[in-house]
Amino acid sequence: MSKFTKQENSWAMYDWGSSAYTIIITTAVFPIFYKSSATAAGVSAANSTAYLGYTIAIFTFILAMLGPILGSIADYRGMKKKFFNFFTLLGILFTALLAIIPFDNWLLLLICYTIAALGATGSNVFYDGFIVDVTTDKRMHEVSSRGYSLGYIGSTIPFLISIIIILLASNEVIPISSITASRISFIITAIWWVVFSIPMIKNVHQLHFIERDGNQIVQSFRRLGKTFKEIRKYRALFLFLLAYFFYIDGVGTIINMSTAYGTDLGIDTNSLLIILFVTQVVAAPFAIIFGKLAGRFSEKKMLYVGIFIYIIVCSYAFFLKTVIDFWILAMLVATSQGGIQALSRSYFAKLIPKKNSNEFFGFYNIFGKFASIMGPLLVAFTTQLTGKSNYGVFSLIILFVIGIILLSRVPEPTPNGVVE
Repeated sequence: MSKFTKQENSWAMYDWGSSAYTIIITTAVFPIFYKSSATAAGVSAANSTAYLGYTIAIFTFILAMLGPILGSIADYRGMKKKFFNFFTLLGILFTALLAIIPFDNWLLLLICYTIAALGATGSNVFYDGFIVDVTTDKRMHEVSSRGYSLGYIGSTIPFLISIIIILLASNEVIPISSITASRISFIITAIWWVVFSIPMIKNVHQLHFIERDGNQIVQSFRRLGKTFKEIRKYRALFLFLLAYFFYIDGVGTIINMSTAYGTDLGIDTNSLLIILFVTQVVAAPFAIIFGKLAGRFSEKKMLYVGIFIYIIVCSYAFFLKTVIDFWILAMLVATSQGGIQALSRSYFAKLIPKKNSNEFFGFYNIFGKFASIMGPLLVAFTTQLTGKSNYGVFSLIILFVIGIILLSRVPEPTPNGVVE
């Protein structure tokens, strides 16, 4: 008999599929593709990195505004899956469309990327909310970590295929250009994502919900206002969201802009792709290890470990000069990237009432998304001001320090979940 239930496995398999978007579009191939397009159009390296940062800030702001509202509506019976399906299909469609946009139109590339990112991050709002429907409080840290681990493992397959095609094209082993090879990787991402979304769509259902009563939109806004007032009454919940706001800002910024940063340092495309591939492979077992250790030492203590590693990452990034330095940096990120995200999700899920999971995860995501506006803007502004990307990355260190201080003030959740 499997250790994990059919619903737990189906939920985790969505990470297996959607994480291909994260590595290929968000982190690896698309940023390089975009940087090449911008460079060909005469945009400087510093400015193209800054424009990417501003773009990330724009789409995260849009989602931050929509997240709690949509989450509140999704808490009604039968609505969570509808929202999840819509955003998933939106992300898949515009990921595929990236393959047909003219290479010399870097602005249109960014617009299409923005809509694809809205779909990807929007679907994750509801995917995260489904964790309360597929497992118990006792198993949340393990199931959440399994999702991230499968995401890292699953994403390496389409990523490896994409790397091989791109490397063969760049070395003229196959008769296609590097641009065409990158476009093929976008199609591979969309296909992989849609195929492994099927178990989630088919087998996972909303178990905790609020019954519909009158006008859903009006009632949702009333509940949203009430929740915002109540959330401040839960000291543990509010402190955790503040801590999360700061430390996840740094995590997300490093993930989203790592490839652009490496490019600015002069690291060639082939080296970047190989480094990112190995990072995914290394991150998979560490996500599981974080989940196992959380069961022994608590999620909070393992979050401390993850944040401390990121403080080291920011410090080391300031002195980054060679490919070997970037390798070391990437491996440090790999040890804690999945763990810190997985344990943040499960820790928060234990603090909230289950029937309002999407509404509370809407706030969880608004704190995360607003943080993701501040980080890229900070990096973009500092990079343009100094002309050096390493100053921008180093500036993120203060966010992790504030995060760990606030997290230290959060009491542990009780067996009943919500803490006053």
